[in-house]
Amino acid sequence: MIKVQVRYVLLALLLPLLLNATHILKDNLLKPEASKLIEQMGDELFSKTGINGYVVATNENFPQGANLVAYSKKYEFNISKPYVMLIFAPNAIITKESGQKGRVAIIPSSKDIASLYSKSDVMDATIDVVAAKDDNTKEDKFNIGIVQGFSELADQIASSKNMKLKTTIPNDTRTMIGYVKILVFIGAFFVLWIFILRPLWMRIKNGKQ
Repeated sequence: MIKVQVRYVLLALLLPLLLNATHILKDNLLKPEASKLIEQMGDELFSKTGINGYVVATNENFPQGANLVAYSKKYEFNISKPYVMLIFAPNAIITKESGQKGRVAIIPSSKDIASLYSKSDVMDATIDVVAAKDDNTKEDKFNIGIVQGFSELADQIASSKNMKLKTTIPNDTRTMIGYVKILVFIGAFFVLWIFILRPLWMRIKNGKQ
């Protein structure tokens, strides 16, 4: 009887750990290297924020208008709240007429979790890689897009909690935008100095003389 009780206690203690053992709920697309990166980022995100990050990388052929929120419910028994789930479905049909395929969904467990990140930024980080015209294969683009999207998602959630993750990958696009903003600011300052501040300063200086 005591052995049975001990087993139940151990199971109760280990169950939460088992539920958080993986951050990849479905994997039809990921290479081992990409899977490892996602697991590392997911582990660090959970350890620092208490929020679970999950990935569904599926090659399912979803029909036009498929409800990915409803689809995500099938994984509820394998995940822990609070959570955010990134679904990457490159074969999902957008419209039959255009023949376009590929959908990305970011599904949070609550509105509070949704407020911790920018859905559009995460989707851009995921889709931009896939849409780019370069020498990478389609499979490589899928892997890079999923990893970059999950990284952006984890980074934003951590940042909203005043945390910084070490396992995430810098978003080159975001970094470039940051540089552009700095250059625009510097340029605006020089224009302001040349046409407004400097003439004003010269008038004040000459007036004092």
